[in-house]
Amino acid sequence: MQAKDRTDAVDAYSRLFRLDGRKAVVVGAGSGIGRESALALAAHGASVVCADRDLTAATASASMGPGLVPYALDVLDGEAVTRAAEELGPVDVLVFTAATNVRKRLLDYTTEEFERVVALNLRASFDLVRAFGRGMAERGRGSIIGFSSIRAVAVEPGQGVYAATKAGLVQLVRTAAAELGPSGVRVNTIAPGIVDTPLTTQIKTVPEWSEAYATKSALGRWSRPDELAGAVVYLASDASSFVTGSQLFVDGGWTAIDGRFTPPT
Repeated sequence: MQAKDRTDAVDAYSRLFRLDGRKAVVVGAGSGIGRESALALAAHGASVVCADRDLTAATASASMGPGLVPYALDVLDGEAVTRAAEELGPVDVLVFTAATNVRKRLLDYTTEEFERVVALNLRASFDLVRAFGRGMAERGRGSIIGFSSIRAVAVEPGQGVYAATKAGLVQLVRTAAAELGPSGVRVNTIAPGIVDTPLTTQIKTVPEWSEAYATKSALGRWSRPDELAGAVVYLASDASSFVTGSQLFVDGGWTAIDGRFTPPT
């Protein structure tokens, strides 16, 4: 390899994670993982739309750095999702993090609770992939990143419906990857472990529960929302140009460990 060729290769690798000139939409950017994802994408050069049902929260996120703009979006409104895809114009990266959970055993679940969890975690994801994926396919490029969970593969009592929606999301994304891949669109999911966000407040406030979850991971602690941002940038960038239909676990080793008991060795 000639010196110039080596220099060109090094320069190309140095830009591998850059997102200059690309437009990203982060749904759920008002707090938690969504906010950190938006900040990370902007830090790598993307112009980022901070979309959230709570416009005040989205505006607060957008005020945290350059290249960020707020946008009010209720993903439970399918027509609003379609309208957003039209209003926002060409989008290169879509990230959606919004989710909800009702911690109850299946026999105690009401139909209304079931429908509420499915509506946000699965149906809204379908609406987002369909609305934004269409434009990406037409332009021949794009990256869609959804958030599943360790619960897509490992369940526990009280999380059955949430787990079902996350497993369903993984299969939805895999199908989208297969169907949109020929058009140059990549579709992947990130599966967090236990993250300190508003969604896990119920657990965090119970010391025994909080400690049990912390010790379950190989790293022995909860993760922070910002620790998911690197995976988002990776899947949004050319660094993952041949990655699609995948589920990237960012769980501190949770799914690598067999149970909570550490036997003597």
